[in-house]
Amino acid sequence: MAKIFTPTNQIRLTNVAVVRMKKGGKRFEIACYKNKVVSWRNNVEKDIDEVLQTHTVFTNVSKGQVAKREDLIKAFGKDDLTEVCKEILSKGELQVSDKERQNQLDSLFKDIATTVADKCVNPESKRPYPVSMIEKAMKDIHFSIKPNRNAKQQALDVIPQLKAIMPLERAQMRLKVQFSGKDARKQREKLAKLTTSIESENWDAGELNMICNIDPGHYREVDEIVHSTKGISGFLELLSLKEITEGEEMLE
Repeated sequence: MAKIFTPTNQIRLTNVAVVRMKKGGKRFEIACYKNKVVSWRNNVEKDIDEVLQTHTVFTNVSKGQVAKREDLIKAFGKDDLTEVCKEILSKGELQVSDKERQNQLDSLFKDIATTVADKCVNPESKRPYPVSMIEKAMKDIHFSIKPNRNAKQQALDVIPQLKAIMPLERAQMRLKVQFSGKDARKQREKLAKLTTSIESENWDAGELNMICNIDPGHYREVDEIVHSTKGISGFLELLSLKEITEGEEMLE
């Protein structure tokens, strides 16, 4: 029986997730393991070898056609296959079936709603909303999911939109702050502007002791005031991540 000859510029792969990118007038594709592309883009998976089936750039994965070196240099300005693969992985379009795409979108939609429910409360009751209510509200405002962005990023995008149709606010961080120094009182004014409420405050021998609530988005600024301000010596403690009312009662 004659030996079957496979051209060296063809590589056959099966059960792959294909990421495609058009650049320089040509199409380039890479072969990845299923479910790993999103993990890489969300910085969950950091080992490129766990994502790529092969460090090869194709013009057509299904036909096993490998891209030419001169085409890579012309389009990407380099022929380092791993680096080109990373660029395609980051900026390319993940090719999936219609059913897979819908399942991914449904899963991402629920992840976004779950993140919102975890980060926010009803400002009147200080209790979290059920995920199902957040999902319904997202549908009511016709929130458009972006497949290439993670759930946390999109949750932060949708919160302001949901506020337009329902009472909603970020769950607060409860902090204990202590600092002293020649500019302590001036820095206290900056700190006060970042708080949503101050539970207690007292001065003892020039040292400020405060317990306050802030929006989580201001935590870095508070930390900078306490730890990075010249002439200020301070201490910052996170007492609770979410200042919510505990109990069995939930909004239906």
